[in-house]
Order: sequence, then structure tokens, then C-alpha cells
Amino acid sequence: MQGDRIHQAYSSGTMVRGIEIIMQGRDPRDAWAFVQRICGVCTLVHGMASIRSVEDALKYEIPPNAQLIRNIMIGSQYVLDHVMHFYHLHALDWVDVVSALSADPKATSELAQAVSPRWPKSSEGYFRDMKKKLQTFVEGGQLGIFANAYWGHPAYKLPPEANLMAVAHYLEALAWQRDVAKIHAIFGGKNPHPNFVVGGVPSPIDLNSDSAINAERLQIVQKIIDMMKVFVDQVYVPDTLAIAGFYKDWFGRGEGLGNFISFGDLPSKTMNDPDSFLFPRGAILGRKLNEIHEVDFKDPNGIQEFVSHAWYDYSGGKNQGLHPWDGETKLNYEGRGGPKPPYKQLDVNDGYSWLKSPRWKGHSMEVGPLARVLLMYARGHDQTRELVDYTLRTMDAPVEALFSTLGRTAARTLETKIVADAMQGWMDQLLGNIRAGDTKTFNEVKWNPSSWPSEAKGVGVHEAPRGGLSHWIVIKNGRIDNYQCVVPSTWTAGPRDSNGVPGAYEAALQDNHQLYDPEQPIEILRTIHSFDPCLACAVHMVGPNGEPGVTVKVETLGGGGDYGGSAPSNGGGSFASSGKNDMDDEIPF
Repeated sequence: MQGDRIHQAYSSGTMVRGIEIIMQGRDPRDAWAFVQRICGVCTLVHGMASIRSVEDALKYEIPPNAQLIRNIMIGSQYVLDHVMHFYHLHALDWVDVVSALSADPKATSELAQAVSPRWPKSSEGYFRDMKKKLQTFVEGGQLGIFANAYWGHPAYKLPPEANLMAVAHYLEALAWQRDVAKIHAIFGGKNPHPNFVVGGVPSPIDLNSDSAINAERLQIVQKIIDMMKVFVDQVYVPDTLAIAGFYKDWFGRGEGLGNFISFGDLPSKTMNDPDSFLFPRGAILGRKLNEIHEVDFKDPNGIQEFVSHAWYDYSGGKNQGLHPWDGETKLNYEGRGGPKPPYKQLDVNDGYSWLKSPRWKGHSMEVGPLARVLLMYARGHDQTRELVDYTLRTMDAPVEALFSTLGRTAARTLETKIVADAMQGWMDQLLGNIRAGDTKTFNEVKWNPSSWPSEAKGVGVHEAPRGGLSHWIVIKNGRIDNYQCVVPSTWTAGPRDSNGVPGAYEAALQDNHQLYDPEQPIEILRTIHSFDPCLACAVHMVGPNGEPGVTVKVETLGGGGDYGGSAPSNGGGSFASSGKNDMDDEIPF
């Protein structure tokens, strides 16, 4: 810390993932089933990236229906993931739950109807009942799902009525998400780990069969799409705009890098036709929206991973960058400065994380909703421009406001509406193909390994809700020779590289953050949560005795600065350690 401002920040993932080692020697067609277990939340995204990597390696084309079904499954993941993140993680950084106890139900009803006139759950009686339910939690001394927060913190600015409205929508979203998840179960056979298949989708279409995708199940999917659009339009978008209006100062902090990359996704044709993607492919450097850089995944100097400050070794030395096809997973915790647990400090001069440091042409990049929205805005996507410009006018903010903590949050909301609207188009195309007699969902041509080349390599790219995800595979003699996952959280939560350039989390925290109370660093949570953190993709973490290991450590310049090794030359800084204590539970920061 430098006074009350963050001077330096370090993000650490404190346990190894190691799935890359597990994949070696396995059948590529089975890879999706293993890599799905990287996370219990984002199961679909890893399965999708995996089968795409194999299909890319084998030049394996899939039927149009399979692509449409994949798009619908991906779209539902976006809408579900973003809504759940906002209401059940990020909104509580802006909403003071306990303050809702002093809300006037009548005034709350008037506010709710003004914010969203069409949403039916907005009566005075409804909010009176909601207030009583919350009162019961508090009087019982059990806040339950609302526990472990900094209630009453001076950084909260919403009036009690807005807080009560948000709490009500929190609970509504819990019930809503159960129905949304059914899309994955219908097309993938189950949830949260839906089935996939190289060459298409594992869901045959037969309108007259009880064991296939039939008319009844397609009708259910349509109803869910309608329900998703209603909630996004009448609850999620209005809530985001209403809350943001009280926190306009957060349009001026938390950017950090100014570099953004999107891999592109949601094709109207095939993955080999980036021009047909809803989410465009490209990179933005230094905020220059008028200059889009092309991204070539095969470029050996394009995407590289560094381990200068990670607990790994490379054959060519720790300062070498490796393209994922040439990637190495050589663990060296003790040799790279890893302390023995229990520990209080990490040596930031050597390795301090189990996350590698991905770079694109040497640049540290931000991935995620803001990157995608900026690319769509820069490419002239009509709906994106309309939504972004409307939001900026409503907030009385310039375009530069997008490059911020709150800009990142707003981008996620707008992206959700774009995807929810697009889902109807994919559904209409799927139904049109079925009516025309096309029910094919799987291409069997290259299923047999005897048809494969002796050596092949591919990359499966996917714009996961949290950002650019890529699975890289090298196949030799029908088996996996090398497998590397470069995940969104590695891009954002990764440590410094060999040039000392920070990752996205680290850079964002160093960008204009003033802490009211270092013991209750809600400002840190706001910015980190704006990325939708989920380190299960990058690391798996539990303490030496099974306890969660999520900590926020703040040090004042000159006040010690001991990180278990040599301290930074300036004498200290702020240290942020983030992780997961279970693959199936999201943990804030």
C-alpha cells in the first residue's frame, strides 16, 4: 500500500492443476470426459474446447444441426453463468443486504416498477414478504447465503429500497437457474457434466421417439429460451443500469492492461469460418478500437506461456516462452521458491503461483466479456453499438468508461442480452432444418482411428463466459502425445512474466484503487469479481488440513514487506492470493 492506495498487487494460485499430465497417452475421443472435470461449474466449456481441438487436428467436419445445438448449449451457458455471477457473487459487492431491512416495501415497489415496468413480481405485498423473510434470517443470527460480507461498509451507496429489490432478484435468480440448466440436460443427456462427441453431438433427433430429441423436448427448449430472454430483459439489464447509476466513480478505476483479445465463437456456419462468428476474433492493444489485430493460433510467436514466476520448469529455461503445442508441464515447486505449508508469505522474486503467464505476441491480455464487447463494438456490430451507446448515454459516461471495473460488469450484462436474443435465431434454424427433413447430428466419417494420420495437432478455441479458452492437442499414432489448456483464469489471474509485466488481475488492482479500510477490502473484491473469477480452471486448491485458502493480504510500504524471500525493491506491496477449495464450489476471490 502507498497511503490508502494499492501500490503493487500479486495474484497467486496455490495448487497445481496437472490435467495435462493425466491426458498423455489417452484416446483423443475420450479427452472431453476427462477435461470436463477441471471444473464442476464450467463443465460444458472444457468439453467443447476439447472436442474442437480433436476436430481441428483431424479436419473433422460436423453437421449443421450439430453446430446449431452446440450454439444453443453455449448460449444457455452464457446466460446462466452471467446471471448467476451477477446476482450471487458480484451484486453483493454493491448491494448491502442488511440495509434492506430498513426499506419501505411501498417505496421498493414503486422503484421496481419504475426500473422494470413489465416485471410482474413488484407489488408492495411481495416486497413486504421478502423483507420479513430477510428479517427472519437476521434475527435468527443466520444470514445463510448472505453471510461473510462487509455489510454496513461505507462504500455501499444504494438506498435501502434498491437493496431490498436486489435481494428479491437474488432469490428469484436461484429458482430461475434451475430451469435454464435443463437445456444442457436435454441436448447433453445430463447436467452438470453433459455428454459430447467428436464429430457432432450425442443427441439424435427423432420427433417420434421417446429416447431422442423429440417434439416435446424441443418445445421445452423453446420455452426456456423465452424465459431466459424475459429475465434478462426485465430483471438483469435494468438492475445493472440501476445499480451502476449509484457507482459512477467505478467507471474510472480497475482497467489495468488496456489490451484485449477475443478468440471468436458462435459461428453461423463452421468454426473454420471466423467471418461467420457472432463473437469476432481479434486483439486490441492500448485501447485502440480503430486498430484490430488478427490472431493466428498457429503462429509460434503468437500465444505463448511463460513460467518466470510460476512453479514450473522449462527445458530451455524459466524465461523462455512456449507455444502450447510445444508446451511443457514440469512441476518444480520446491526448486522455484515454493514454501512449505503452513505459510504466510510467498517469494515474488521467484515463483509465486501455480498459474503460468500466457502472452500474445509478448503482451499481457485481458479476456472475457469486456474484450468480446469491445471487439464487437469496434467491428461495428449493430446491436452491440446500440446497447453500448445507450448504456453510456444513460450513465452520462464517455467511451473510456468501458475500460474499468464497472465497464467490465456492464459489458457482461449487455453480452448476455446479445446472446439471449441470438439463441432464438439458432433455434429457428434448427427447427427449419428438421422440418426440411435434415435430422443429422453426427458425422461418422473420421470416427475410426484407422482413418487418422499418424501425427496431427489441433487447437480447440472457445469463448467461454469468462473469456478465451483454448485446448491444444498433439496426436501421435492415435494417442494423445501432448495436451495443454490455456484457460481464461490463466490469462487474467496469471503472475508477472519475465519482463515483470503483471497479469490482468494484478494490473487492475494497481489501477486507481483507494481502500477505505484495508481490513475490509471491498474495493478489491469489486474489481476481482468484475472478471468473474473462477480459479478451478487454472488451479485446484485446498489447505494442508482441508480448509479453504482464500486470503487477502495488504501491506503498507515500509511496514515489513517480507514475502518469505527477498522483498520487492520498493519495500513491499499488496498481495492477493486467490483460489478454489473445491472443484464444484465457486469462492469469491
